[in-house]
Amino acid sequence: MTDVELARIPAGTITLRDARRGEQRDVVLESFEIGVYPVTEEQLAEVLGVPARHPRRPAADLSWLRAVHLSNAVSEWEGLDPVYRFDGEEVSWDTTADGYRLPTEAEWEFACRAGSTGPHYAPLADAGWTGADGVSSPQDIGGKLPNLHGLFDTLGNVWEWCWDLLDPARYDDYRVFRGGGFADDAWSVRASVRRGGAPRMHHEDLGVRLARGAFDTPGEAQGWSARADRERAMQDGPLPIGWTPRRR
Repeated sequence: MTDVELARIPAGTITLRDARRGEQRDVVLESFEIGVYPVTEEQLAEVLGVPARHPRRPAADLSWLRAVHLSNAVSEWEGLDPVYRFDGEEVSWDTTADGYRLPTEAEWEFACRAGSTGPHYAPLADAGWTGADGVSSPQDIGGKLPNLHGLFDTLGNVWEWCWDLLDPARYDDYRVFRGGGFADDAWSVRASVRRGGAPRMHHEDLGVRLARGAFDTPGEAQGWSARADRERAMQDGPLPIGWTPRRR
């Protein structure tokens, strides 16, 4: 398989904000690795044994479930310990395993910002493919400016799945995706914007960027906690304006 090029991201702290819920929290991160590029069609095709129509484009139309299965497949390809365990469609993360995985939401935003504090790490026209470019599909990776961590395409081109639940009290098993897509306007393509979808949902502007990093804290790591997820799922209260309840 074509190597997954990784960048080492130093330890640090990121403040995550949820504007809809009026909440924020500080997350202290250990150092980790993350893909310089999103996973490409070529890399996905090599793992699945199928042809790639556009080898250098980000692999898109990926569901969250497919993304976590891909993570394990790449780990096995490289002889690493798979990160994810499956019980039907229930997925758990072995935080002590050293294989490939989805970044946590905190890792993703910290890596994307690369020390910047505004909505973009560079002028958006220079940083990412968006609706302003008038393109009708994902574009080849590396066509815009990288951030100071050397990461390309974190903003625009395709949204990228993260590990975290979006809001388990309202949306059950919906997972977060970040970064914006090729057809989105500037408001959506910002380092802080968070959206989500069901694990089987897929879309033409939704892909994944792989990460690596093992930790000594079973059940929690890098801003994510299984216990916190359970506690949040038990919360009640009024829906934020503009949100709809999950279907039961």
